[in-house]
Amino acid sequence: MTLFGLLFGFTLGLVSPQTADIVFVGDAMQHSRQLDAARRPGGVYDFSDYYTAIEPYVKSADFAVVNLETPIAGSPYSGYPCFNAPDSYLAQLKTSGFDFILAANNHTLDRRDRGLRNTIDRLNAEGLPYAGIYRNRAERDSVCPAICDVNGFKVAFLNYTYGTNGISVQGDVVVDYIDRNQIKKDIQKAKDSGAEIIAACMHWGVEYVLLPNQEQKSLADFLEDQGVDLIIGGHPHVIQPMEMRYNEKLGKKVFLVYSLGNFVSAMKKDGTQGGAMARVRLMRDSSGKAVVDTATYRLVFVTQPSGSDRSFRLLPAEGPIPSQWRAARDRFVKQARNIFDKHNKNVPADTAAISSYQE
Repeated sequence: MTLFGLLFGFTLGLVSPQTADIVFVGDAMQHSRQLDAARRPGGVYDFSDYYTAIEPYVKSADFAVVNLETPIAGSPYSGYPCFNAPDSYLAQLKTSGFDFILAANNHTLDRRDRGLRNTIDRLNAEGLPYAGIYRNRAERDSVCPAICDVNGFKVAFLNYTYGTNGISVQGDVVVDYIDRNQIKKDIQKAKDSGAEIIAACMHWGVEYVLLPNQEQKSLADFLEDQGVDLIIGGHPHVIQPMEMRYNEKLGKKVFLVYSLGNFVSAMKKDGTQGGAMARVRLMRDSSGKAVVDTATYRLVFVTQPSGSDRSFRLLPAEGPIPSQWRAARDRFVKQARNIFDKHNKNVPADTAAISSYQE
């Protein structure tokens, strides 16, 4: 390379530091009414209208992560209480821009061991990396933690659940349950494997409760003390606060989300009809070390089939919405913003128009 090229590259590096944006969203659920609405002649299930309105935001990120709260276990399909979604549900998440699947949650074993193995087969067929479930212990030892290249940053993703609704593993499949000793080992393995940023994604908390409990707070502190950079929570089906912390001892920022709420579902209870998408930016400091820089959130709301519109649709909560959903949307937004305005720490709302985001 010429001297001019070296100088130009150095100057470009000064004005355009390396960054990476990761978007995290909440629980992608699959209730019976969603299955009914998506069913087409010939046994086809069409979810193509679900995420159209928010795809520019998801696809503009360098990496997007979603919690898949249903097995993909093959026909017959079912909703609550034992979920099982068609292959096309997973395929649509990939098409809409998601790069990574969180698979450890309380519905992971709804179709028992066979369903877990089939879910892994479908994830591999779609080329989607994942965390939280494994065919056996040897497979877990070989692929956990999942370390992904996110625009030049080595990010490790770990995923744990508080339980699986009383359903136990019957054979040799593995579900990552919340176990502090195992988590500590996994975090150390991530560091030893070269991870620059560690994300621990937790299925925890109490359903429909808008504030974290003491167990969540204690576990978040534990994860932070172990060196985790991103702590992302789900399960309550409603939003809970977010914090951008600064750990004095470790000298770094830590981004904490107690709950992103639902991403898409057929729930109608106030607080459950939407959720939050969180966007965190990574950067390199003056020494080249990967660090957490900033984080923002934006709210989304789900509209359900009505009249000639047969589809569930995920919409930006601040945008236009069919009139029959306006009152419910407004209640959801008021409740969520009340919690975030009172309890968020250094995590503001992203108010840019979705249409302003480009891939």
